[in-house]
Amino acid sequence: MILLDTHVVIWLALEPGRISKRARAAIEEARQRGEGLAVSDITLLEIATLENKDRIKLNASLEVFLAEVETRFIVLPMTGQICVRSMSFPAAYPKDPADRVIGATAIVEGLPLITIDDGIRRSKALNTIW
Repeated sequence: MILLDTHVVIWLALEPGRISKRARAAIEEARQRGEGLAVSDITLLEIATLENKDRIKLNASLEVFLAEVETRFIVLPMTGQICVRSMSFPAAYPKDPADRVIGATAIVEGLPLITIDDGIRRSKALNTIW
């Protein structure tokens, strides 16, 4: 199983050409092996926030789009362990709470994270794919 960062979920739906070849190959491999693709539950809130602020234009209503995300991906819940882990990243890791929850989810669940986020990737705090 692979964890997807929020922008990857959005790009899969709206702009698949923005996803790197390596990330696309990893997604396709996971699908072919039947392992599934996962998102952190905070990804749903991030999508709702982006849509509410008109930073993205969805191809369906917000409710329908989020229902599709819940159908197509395994939504991993935030847990106490994830919250604790999100507070212990090195200084180089991004401070954004959603980035911390997503990264901590990847670590706690033992999953690689597909992300373009340079701050997350440069921090070397977790296994990333891009």
